[in-house]
Amino acid sequence: MIAVNPTNSASVLAAFGALGVLAVIFAESGLLVVGFFLPGDTLLFPAGVLCAGSAGQPPRLELWQVLVCAAVGAVAGGQVGYVIGRHGGRALLARTSSRRVKDAAARAEELLARYGHGKALVIGRFVPVLRTVVHPVAGALGVPVRAFTLWQTVGGVLWSQTLVLAGYLLGASVPHVDDYLLPLVALVVVLSLLPLLAETRRARRERRGPTP
Repeated sequence: MIAVNPTNSASVLAAFGALGVLAVIFAESGLLVVGFFLPGDTLLFPAGVLCAGSAGQPPRLELWQVLVCAAVGAVAGGQVGYVIGRHGGRALLARTSSRRVKDAAARAEELLARYGHGKALVIGRFVPVLRTVVHPVAGALGVPVRAFTLWQTVGGVLWSQTLVLAGYLLGASVPHVDDYLLPLVALVVVLSLLPLLAETRRARRERRGPTP
């Protein structure tokens, strides 16, 4: 039996293909502590690359299957996260000993208050860590289910399809790009952290107050 590391994109894709994308994105989109340790951006982008044929070889994954599984996982995971938050989310967050989870929950609550439901749920999808906790936090704060469903679906579909298609286009246009998946994943990690770093810097400036 092949050992599968759920935190490793290559391992998940090799073992389960598109179904692995569905399962991991579902968990990362709303299962709180579990989701923090799973790849999101770094799974979708390489999956897209593997959907493009290379050097005359057929694609390793079917593009339409990956797109569908990514969208279903993102939207279904977001809804489950909301339900978790709606039914005991505050108590769950209060009991956790993880400082990372508590900090992320505080940032998610601030994001919802600052930008409103729609914009915050779309933005939150593109920020690592926040995308795992923003849906339970929205449920705990009592965001109306209709508004939540609409905007988390928009955010989930936009995020998941953009990354898969970006990987696919790169794979289709650059020969042998799948030989460089590891550096590409590292680049995606760096780029995906930029919004989080910008938000952290902004929050620190606001806490310090205006410069005299």
